[in-house]
Amino acid sequence: MNLYFFSQRAGLARNLNLSHPVALAVMGTLALGVLGVAFLLGLQLGAGSTAHRGGGFTQLARDERAELQVLREQVRDRIDGLALRVGQMNAQLIRIDALGKRLTQMANINSREFNFDAPPALGGPEEAGDSGRGAVLPDVNAMMDQVQRRIETRDAQLLALENVILSRRLNEAIQPEGRPVRDGYISSFYGERQDPFDGHEAIHRGVDFAGGRGSQVVAVAAGVVTSSEYRQGYGNFIEINHGNGYVTRYGHNQVGLVSVGQTVTRGQAVALMGSSGRSTGPHVHFEVLKDGQQVNPLGYIER
Repeated sequence: MNLYFFSQRAGLARNLNLSHPVALAVMGTLALGVLGVAFLLGLQLGAGSTAHRGGGFTQLARDERAELQVLREQVRDRIDGLALRVGQMNAQLIRIDALGKRLTQMANINSREFNFDAPPALGGPEEAGDSGRGAVLPDVNAMMDQVQRRIETRDAQLLALENVILSRRLNEAIQPEGRPVRDGYISSFYGERQDPFDGHEAIHRGVDFAGGRGSQVVAVAAGVVTSSEYRQGYGNFIEINHGNGYVTRYGHNQVGLVSVGQTVTRGQAVALMGSSGRSTGPHVHFEVLKDGQQVNPLGYIER
């Protein structure tokens, strides 16, 4: 096979025999050179692409590390908040338990009724299908809610204890106790005696306290004044209802110091001692009634 070349300047024509060994060697060399150049260009392009992809991977890893650090900080803040809440709850429980134990001791209440040393007793039947359930990761918020419910239980327990103490104090306040005078002495006891006016045997339904005219007559318990008037035989008369079936009466006063409907406390002056009504001298006739019946006041006086 021949390849012809023409030259316009020289006006000559030349031919090249492609089958000649020298021509074949030259063509092979050129082909190898072209393939080598193409191979080198491919390597350079591949390296550039790999470098680009490597840079992208590096940036992605850097972003993921930054997000992980932010997540760690959020988790740490959450844990700190939970720890603070737990500490506050524990401190509140300690204060409640200490207060409950002190109040129980002060009120002399059986500690088994209000036990602040042990957690509240819990229980219940096992539900169907629960026996084969495996352990699960506890919910922290649920645990916090459980502690909060324990605090609410303690609060309810304290409220019940407070009601018990207040009720006991109220019962103590309205229970007749002590002497109806600040100064004086018993001049006549409850029971049978000779009537001081006619000498006949008679039943004395109260206890008389003699003293100075105008000295104070005091209530022996808290209550409400139900009568403040002049009554036949009693003279100037004061009656106080204390609740729970208790009523006290104060007779022969010089003057009453309280009015009907007024609330009085133990030890409050309700009258001044006198000798009004059927009386032989300054004294107070003191009666105690329980459920409408006069009883011996001496048992309440000596308490």
